[in-house]
Amino acid sequence: MKKQFLALAVLTAIAAGAYAQATDTISKVKASGEITMGVRDSSGALSYTLGDGKYVGYHVEICQRIIGNLEKAIGKKVAVKYLSVTSQNRIPLVQNGTVDIECGSTTNNATRQKDVAFADTTFVEEVRIAVKANSGVTSISQLNGKNVATTTGTTSVMTLRKNERAKGIEFKELFGKDHADSFLLLESGRADAFVMDGSILAGNIANAKNPADFKIVGEVLSVEPIAIMMRKDDPAFKKLADETIRGLAKSGEIANIYDKWFIQPIPPKNTKVGLPASDSIKAAWATPNDKPMEDYAKK
Repeated sequence: MKKQFLALAVLTAIAAGAYAQATDTISKVKASGEITMGVRDSSGALSYTLGDGKYVGYHVEICQRIIGNLEKAIGKKVAVKYLSVTSQNRIPLVQNGTVDIECGSTTNNATRQKDVAFADTTFVEEVRIAVKANSGVTSISQLNGKNVATTTGTTSVMTLRKNERAKGIEFKELFGKDHADSFLLLESGRADAFVMDGSILAGNIANAKNPADFKIVGEVLSVEPIAIMMRKDDPAFKKLADETIRGLAKSGEIANIYDKWFIQPIPPKNTKVGLPASDSIKAAWATPNDKPMEDYAKK
């Protein structure tokens, strides 16, 4: 019996140690010499791939600044591993320790805050509708009986269903596995509209074969804070991330990073997204916070 208790105690200690390491990112990175950044293949100018394992974008660059300050804190350079995540697996991969910092296009909401933590908001999104330029569609109320694409695992699915109930319209939902797949549904004519974050719509349109064939129309369906995600119960790493973001905001550098990705020509085609920072984004920079989207809905 004593041996059983001893074995159980050892296993408990090992499990507790593993959990502590998983939630203490700074110690984990210092010990391993590497950090895993979760990135997206097609999240507009926030996070996207250039191919050959290269990822760039507004949130990718901000995460690189956070990692730079992490290197200063631990006193050594670290290897950055990029791991492509999807809307479906990004939260589980952060929770289980596979991804240390997720730098994509994740909405900060109250439900997700129960499972993960978010750094201070760096982008405030408006969910919009993209259609073919010649479609004649100008509002969600005109989507009755249409095929509407969105991406599996995103908050835009909830937005669609909410508006379906509110407007009394019926449409068929088509789900892309990622944003590029969802845009392809629109581009190929299988979907009549693509509902998603405005920046993602603009980024995919900018990189389309014929950008003039598409347009963003209609009312803003919801306003959502987009933030860099990390494991819950890791106050030291969150503090480092928040201090990095606040430093960039105070110096004005965050506005320069934003303009680099949303105003200036961006690779690989040197096209412009053409999305100036909104008043909501500027307000997030002026008063840094990690409030969920529910707080924005109260306004």
